Amino acid sequence: MIISKAEGFLKKYFGYDSFRYGQEDLIKNILDGSDVLGIMPTGAGKSLCFQIPALMFEGIVIVISPLISLMKDQVNALTQSGIPSAFINSSLTDRQISKALTNAVKGAYKLIYVAPERLHTFDFLHFASIANIAMVTVDEAHCISQWGQDFRPSYIEIPKFVEILKKRPIVSAFTATATPRVCDDIVQQLKLNKPSILVSGFNRPNLYFDIKTPKDKFLELKKFLQAKEGLSGIVYCATRANVEEVCDKLNTAGFNASRYHAGLSDVERHSNQDLFLFDKVQIMVATNAFGMGIDKSNVSFVVHYNMPKDLEGYYQEAGRAGRDGTEAECLLLYSKGDVSTNLWMIQNASEAVDYIKERNVTRLYEMEHYSTSKECLRTYILKYFGENPDANCGKCINCNSTFEEVDITIEAQKIISCVYRMKERYGTNLIVETLRGKSSKKLINFGLDRLSTFGISKSSAAFLGDIIDYLLIFGYLYKTSDSYPIIKIGTKAKEALQKDSKLFMKVRVKPEKAVTNNKLKTKSTVKTDNQISPQDNDLFTALKQLRHEIAKKQEVPAFVIFHDSTLMDMCAKKPTSIYEFLDVNGVGSVKAEKYGDEFISVIKEFV
Repeated sequence: MIISKAEGFLKKYFGYDSFRYGQEDLIKNILDGSDVLGIMPTGAGKSLCFQIPALMFEGIVIVISPLISLMKDQVNALTQSGIPSAFINSSLTDRQISKALTNAVKGAYKLIYVAPERLHTFDFLHFASIANIAMVTVDEAHCISQWGQDFRPSYIEIPKFVEILKKRPIVSAFTATATPRVCDDIVQQLKLNKPSILVSGFNRPNLYFDIKTPKDKFLELKKFLQAKEGLSGIVYCATRANVEEVCDKLNTAGFNASRYHAGLSDVERHSNQDLFLFDKVQIMVATNAFGMGIDKSNVSFVVHYNMPKDLEGYYQEAGRAGRDGTEAECLLLYSKGDVSTNLWMIQNASEAVDYIKERNVTRLYEMEHYSTSKECLRTYILKYFGENPDANCGKCINCNSTFEEVDITIEAQKIISCVYRMKERYGTNLIVETLRGKSSKKLINFGLDRLSTFGISKSSAAFLGDIIDYLLIFGYLYKTSDSYPIIKIGTKAKEALQKDSKLFMKVRVKPEKAVTNNKLKTKSTVKTDNQISPQDNDLFTALKQLRHEIAKKQEVPAFVIFHDSTLMDMCAKKPTSIYEFLDVNGVGSVKAEKYGDEFISVIKEFV
């Protein structure tokens, strides 16, 4: 009965006929009064799991969220759907905050979004002491764990806030990326009371994963973006300097790009972010300071110009593509220099204690292993998060490339022997130079030219580097966490040196195959596998234009009106009455009443 009522709200306000996997269980547990922890990938509908109960509770739901942009987008979207909501953060004046809290006490809102830093301010504590708070929801809950990638000290104050309320509300927590260890830590740190925990799976089947190791990263980026004309995407860079350089070069090359990093003023950051959200620029070049909670649904690609520090951060950032379920592409441009840059940043992070630095280096090396792996990239990610997926996904560069198994036993033994004779004191470059007999000044000064392993390999430096990566991934060697990492003998090295030992490594032998069923279309053909038929391209364009005009009048991003996936469903179903319009995925009764006639009028022109 309760779930039936919840489904009614789902259709009325959000326009969907049924819940996705995991949503129903979480909502049912919340409505039964249980604390919950939901680990759900980006685009899986986490927000509905606390927004639907908010509609059914008598009291207010407090949603603790880390970023202003997320609150603003969520409140805009809820208001569009007829759900009264507000946010409290530093973008408001004291007078605006006071007014919002006064209205909230009077029951004007179902949801109040608040930054964690505001919880213990005098005004908010006074509001919380007299308001009927039914539930406290913690979004991006991994931020409370020092084992996660985005630890924020302000999140530590959340349990204290819950404890001082006159009546303990239900506490619900949600995040997209959390390893089993982070999941346990969230439960402990938030003091969840016998929570119902649901991990709905981390797989994003609409994302295609690609890794390239180009000699010229910008040339590769330029080539990639030329095939994405008219599509919206993010290019992540490791440093502010990289952001500035890449953004300038893109604009000089004729692309429409903006920038975002912590070195810009608040005004410029917010202005540039709005340009991207409102589709006035197609490409956002940014550090990882950009994006958490960005609810822009039509991001068609995410490029990592530099390798990130860990898989959690990479997957969260890559997951900002394809939020509406349409096909999207995630490209990582990898180089060995990225590892050194990240290692330097980890070792020189002043606020981090030694054990956290050590943990972060371990995660960095895991990210490096992913970047050099020849196995299915999706499988690698999902295993990292504790899942046991099929061996091949068919939608990553490794699954769509041709490899052959190459016997590397002799070369691997030479490498291990060289590391031993070098007394485990040097890094990859000197090992490779020694094996290849390169008489550099540094190598001669260290006396490495006198070793028996000097010059014993005729393989290329690149091939030897690949074998060292292989030996690191599978535990035959390991790397220290120093600023200048040293290669040492791993626990499995003896196995490789045994007489009957055989080691085989995958080597790509043919140019990367064209992945025609994944390749994103340019502006002339518009979209992807979700897929509108070619004859509906003009209708899709006309619907997007109408959406743009409505959004412009209301001063909200276009996706707040309708997602691209909703417009695609309009193209497929071609509703010509309000009754038929309500059958479109993502159209609730409030939006049907607001916009139905205008969209139906456009559709009728094409029917």
